[in-house]
Amino acid sequence: MTGRQWIAGKISIVWLAVVLTAAVAADQPKEPSIWSQFAPLEAHGFYEIRGGYRLQNDRYEKDMSVMESRFQLDLYTYNDWAEFKYKGDVYGDLTLEKGRYQTRETWISFQPTEFMDVKLGRQILTWGTGDMLFINDLFPKDWQSYFLGRQVEYLKAPSDAVKISIFSDLANLDVVYTPQFDSDSHIKGEYISYWNQSLGRTAGRDAIVHTDKPDRWFQDDEIALRLYKNINNYEYALYGYRGFWKSPAGMNSRGQALFPDLNVYGASVRGQVGKGIGNAEIGYYQSCDDESGRDPMIDNSEMRYLVGYTQEIAPDFTGGVQYYLEQMLGYDEYKKNSGSTRDEYRHVVTLRLTRLLMNQNLTLSFFGYYSPSDKDAYLRPHVHYKASDHLGFEVGSNIFFGDYRNTFFGQFRDNTHLYTAVRYSF
Repeated sequence: MTGRQWIAGKISIVWLAVVLTAAVAADQPKEPSIWSQFAPLEAHGFYEIRGGYRLQNDRYEKDMSVMESRFQLDLYTYNDWAEFKYKGDVYGDLTLEKGRYQTRETWISFQPTEFMDVKLGRQILTWGTGDMLFINDLFPKDWQSYFLGRQVEYLKAPSDAVKISIFSDLANLDVVYTPQFDSDSHIKGEYISYWNQSLGRTAGRDAIVHTDKPDRWFQDDEIALRLYKNINNYEYALYGYRGFWKSPAGMNSRGQALFPDLNVYGASVRGQVGKGIGNAEIGYYQSCDDESGRDPMIDNSEMRYLVGYTQEIAPDFTGGVQYYLEQMLGYDEYKKNSGSTRDEYRHVVTLRLTRLLMNQNLTLSFFGYYSPSDKDAYLRPHVHYKASDHLGFEVGSNIFFGDYRNTFFGQFRDNTHLYTAVRYSF
């Protein structure tokens, strides 16, 4: 456990105690006190058992892709001047044979003026227009959870940040400051095998990825901005980010993966197109540690583009498509100085289909990625049945294809698996 995780855990325990004390005291018929200002506690959560098994042999990983039991507690209360939220998970991870705890959210939100909101603490942040494709959303993602078949909500990892939202007739502004860099939960080899460029082969538990992660408070920090406005039912937005590549994008002389400095500038638009909703997004990724593209150990700058469209095809049946493009800048320098064979352009198309049946208690869904340039694909079929207001069942699969071992999805082709889960919510 890192020092930061220990501190976060202690803060969460204190925060939970404060919220519980406030809520319990608010229900007691005592003389007015500071605790009586709080609304009654809202408590929700779930208990879940989830298991997954690989559909082919992977010499570098266990046959179990995921095997865990999880309990989540979600608490919320408020008073006249602020809102308070806590959400935490305790789970037993049988794949790694460990018990784990994660604070998903611990925040306070208040409105110092009529035109400003402030949220302080651990929170889930998201913006941008992509559906499971992210350009200007530079908040941390948990790619391990996504590829393992945990519920899709776990793709969004928490940020320890302060978010300030300013509203005006001219435009609205969101500013998010993170005092210590929050990286993605990237593929390390402990659950999922991957292409190891240094070894020139697929690796997993035999070659866990070690990183040199920026972790100095108020020095290795991040700031993200979004300026947005609705005009004639279309939302237009401009974005800016200063920080680091969220997943490893380089390597040092000791073989450790690096998170080089990164600036991102982007824009998006979303609104009605015909009978559906269309969106477009663009981002310029400025790799500050290698702007010339001459360092083969650091990722080059990139341009990223996205267009998408979603429409209801029939009652309770919706479909969506996207086209995404990554363009490596300084490609001539990259070819000259790198022995890798990465292409200048990476194309990806996605398809989402969702069908609701049995009075919307049964959900059949499919989400798929296909890259014609990499000749690989990633498919996510999923079925969820709501047996009652409290009990739900699901089954799904993460399916990987690829002609080559070193492409983004192709490297995971030995990780194809089937999973199932039972969840009781309260």
